[in-house]
Amino acid sequence: MKRLFFLLSLLPLLAFAQRQTGVRHNVPTDSIRLSDPAVLADSATQMYYMTGTGGLLWKSRDLKLWDGPYRVAETNPEGWMGPRPMIWAAELHQYRGKYYYFATFTNRQAVSCEYRGRKIERRASQVLVADSAAGPYRQFGDAAYLPADRPTLDGTFWVDTDGRPYMVFCGEWLANWNGTMEKIELKPDLSGTVGEPKVLFRASDSPWSREVEDGEVKFNKVTDGPWLFRTGTGRLGMLWTSWVYKDYTQGVAYSESGTLDGPWIQEPDPVTPPNYGHSMLFRTLDGRWMMSVHSHREDTRGRYVRTPHFFPVDLSGDKLRVITDE
Repeated sequence: MKRLFFLLSLLPLLAFAQRQTGVRHNVPTDSIRLSDPAVLADSATQMYYMTGTGGLLWKSRDLKLWDGPYRVAETNPEGWMGPRPMIWAAELHQYRGKYYYFATFTNRQAVSCEYRGRKIERRASQVLVADSAAGPYRQFGDAAYLPADRPTLDGTFWVDTDGRPYMVFCGEWLANWNGTMEKIELKPDLSGTVGEPKVLFRASDSPWSREVEDGEVKFNKVTDGPWLFRTGTGRLGMLWTSWVYKDYTQGVAYSESGTLDGPWIQEPDPVTPPNYGHSMLFRTLDGRWMMSVHSHREDTRGRYVRTPHFFPVDLSGDKLRVITDE
């Protein structure tokens, strides 16, 4: 239940982020409080744009000093998200001349399902669109992308070898007690989804994530933060995050077929140090691969503090290698 308790502790921070309107300038990366940081390097403006949980945007020219936060996500208050949705794990993607905002929206006034006696809020991944990286990002197309009767989260974007766009997302562990990683096809303009979701793997497939339940060591139930990539040899990989007991931890899986359909083979060990997770990859404006993660630390008052952090990444070989000694 650690993730549940942490999410509850985030509520005041998220509410504050939704209300925040003041823009600051030249803010160092380690002074920003942000979960699930995702960076878009935009060649059109020669700028970096960073977003994440909270639905706000930061801008930088050097990945060191940032201006923000800016409010960029516009949703329909009459739709399923409600008038003030919580926004988690936002990502920015450029595709066919447009910019897209993949994010998880939660309507705390609505219920998607009930599991083990707990009512679970309406939560799902959705896509917004803009003409520029700086937004604003607005709803378009289908009113909902994923089923209303089950909570989903952490949607990301991938174009597979068939040339079709897909959303890869997590099935909430609170509703199945064994979190899933799934895919669903997107319409060519990303304005909605096609067909039904397909499970790619489950939390129980992980050889590295662990928790103690009823005195017994078991797999951790959480699947978080998928991100797809290809290595220098063309191998398809997926970064994702779970827990190793009390440590928020990130692993990687590789597809034997080279497509989203897998099968997905989990690497035996995590790829980042403990308490760094929910990553994405981006290429800097000068061509270097970087991983954006948040640190997950407990301060002296027992509160969790999450700060963006960037690791250099080597993708030249057959496996992703995170460089942690620089």
